[in-house]
Amino acid sequence: MTGLGGLNPSPGALVLGLVQQQVPVVDEPADLLRTAEKIAATVRSAKAGLPTLDLLVFPEYSLNGLNPQSWAREEMLCELDGPEVQLFRAACAESSVWGCFSLMERNPDGAPYNSGIIVNADGEIALYYRKMHPMVPLEPWEPGNLGIPVCEGPAGSTLALIICHDGMLPEMAREAAYKGANVILRTAGYTDPVRHQWRITNQVNAFTNVAYTASVALAGADATGIWSIGEAMICDVDGVVLEQGDNTPDRIVTGEVVPARADAARRGWGVENNIYQLGHRGYVAVRGGATDCPYTYMTDLAAQQYRVPWEDQVEVTDGTGAGHGPPREKGTTTATQSASAPRQTTG
Repeated sequence: MTGLGGLNPSPGALVLGLVQQQVPVVDEPADLLRTAEKIAATVRSAKAGLPTLDLLVFPEYSLNGLNPQSWAREEMLCELDGPEVQLFRAACAESSVWGCFSLMERNPDGAPYNSGIIVNADGEIALYYRKMHPMVPLEPWEPGNLGIPVCEGPAGSTLALIICHDGMLPEMAREAAYKGANVILRTAGYTDPVRHQWRITNQVNAFTNVAYTASVALAGADATGIWSIGEAMICDVDGVVLEQGDNTPDRIVTGEVVPARADAARRGWGVENNIYQLGHRGYVAVRGGATDCPYTYMTDLAAQQYRVPWEDQVEVTDGTGAGHGPPREKGTTTATQSASAPRQTTG
């Protein structure tokens, strides 16, 4: 039950609005500002149209668009204190609603970051995240360096944000849940080839972490004619889909989750309390369960020695085949490398 899409919220409900925003055409700075103004206007109109709305979630690339030729141009990049983010913050404060937004963030020491923020109903930034796993080899973004933060949100929620390809790696949602997130947001710009994978990972991320997931992608096509999927989804803690959108551009899919239900399941479930049981293996036989780490990939990754058995046979290890320049060497910045190897960051 989702309270008729949030029209009749249950006690303790968090009412979500997932915006299947039309892919914006963003080629020049004026387009960037115009798109930011559209997003801010959507915040105001959505809250006016559904006064019970607590949190409005916009997709990845909803501000900067999907044109690789404009992604890393200096004048097309954003900052946390820039005019676009100021518009978002003002809209949330004026409408007394939370919002989740995307921006391609300027980085003076390397490639830009693909970043996301959650703004509270007072217009303050409550969460700031940089995408950990850009969709290689297609995306040129610097890998995120802020970890996976969580923040306290409305209606007893603890929120986390992961972006697009992040959600294909189960460790990302697991880390968010391990830090306490009971509602995991996922924003994306995905196109049709990964529609099925989008659906199943949203469900699996919910079930294996006893968390709600709320996910949305861009919708429609830009000048390329390639459609993004839309596909807003709200998944219950058991992986069951509570609400599901389609590919209609600018449709706002609404529904409720009750964060206290996730908290209660994490405390009360025996069977399939997976987020707890991972670190308490076989507690029926061993009091408290085994607490060692039997997973080689975890210990190797922590030691910076991660290496798959087919490591030497992997054929695609940089973005040159997708039109990007050679990656910078570890320990260097774009500035220190530019003299010997100019770096191209757009496709």
